[in-house]
Order: sequence, then structure tokens, then C-alpha cells
Amino acid sequence: MKHLITTTVAAICAATGAMAQDAPFGSEDDAAYAALLWDVMVAEKLVGDGALMAFPYEGTDPHGMMLETFYTRATVDGHEGTLIVKRNYGPEGVSVDEVLGDPAGHLGAVTIMFQREAGFDDETQNWFWVKYLPDGSLDKNPAGMQLAGLVGKGADAGCIACHQGAGGEDFIFTTDADVAMMK
Repeated sequence: MKHLITTTVAAICAATGAMAQDAPFGSEDDAAYAALLWDVMVAEKLVGDGALMAFPYEGTDPHGMMLETFYTRATVDGHEGTLIVKRNYGPEGVSVDEVLGDPAGHLGAVTIMFQREAGFDDETQNWFWVKYLPDGSLDKNPAGMQLAGLVGKGADAGCIACHQGAGGEDFIFTTDADVAMMK
């Protein structure tokens, strides 16, 4: 999946004359906002040492073979929005018992959707997307672009490109719940 994101971004940049830094994700501002979001999640015990646990369920690529998903509200930089936290566990074949016995040892990534303020990107319902490594640093695609912001917007691959196919027009696969009801 990462290779497809890089290839698609490179093709879009080449076609428009834009540079990779002009992509709709991975900027310094995106990284700074993602760092604020991580700090909020640590304080709320959604990530990091002592994080709350749920019962993992079977997942699939690109997220993980076992997943935990949390739906909540959070305030980041003065804005309160819906926050979806997905912990992505592996490797392939990992069992629920193995994840419950050693969650840190099996955590591959934490993927986030946070609904930012109106006007951030109304076309995508203002979702901010992030893929963190277990230590809270940002994951990067093979081109070195940080995976934070509007990842996959206008592309054939990536978070937005995939999630725009979710039912209910809310970009959420695990529920057709109206995002407004989470407010």
C-alpha cells in the first residue's frame, strides 16, 4: 500500500508540476498537529504506557491482523472533535491471546481519524488522518513523506482514497453511525 501511495503522489506531482512537499499531507504543520494529537491521546490513555485495552478483533491489510478500535471525543489545540483510534497488531497469524498477553510486542502502528474544525477540508468531512509508529513518531511512505494530514486525497491509494468507499458517507468502515451522533 505504501508503494502505491508514493507512486500515486509522484504521478500527481509530475502531472501538476507540484513538488512532493506540495502534497496534501506530510507537511511540517501536519506533523506538528499530529504531535499535539498524540499528546492528547497519551493523556487520555488511548496510546502509550498504561493505555486502556479492549478485546482485539480480526483485521486485515493495510491495518493489521488484529485490531482494537476506540471512538471518543477529544480536544486538540482548542477544537473538540470526534476521534477514532485504531491499534494495528501483527504479524500475520497472531492470536487474540498473544495480543492480550503482549500488546506492546505486537503493536505495529496506530492509525487515527480526527475530525477537525469546519473548513479544514469539508470535502472529506474535515477528517485528519495519521499513521503513527508504536512510539508515537510518524510513519513515512517510501518517499519519506510523513503520513499525517489529508493522506490519499486526490489519489488512487491511501487513507482517504480507501475510506471514501465506506458506507454511510462518513468515511468510517466499522460503523455506519452518523458522525454527528458521536458529538
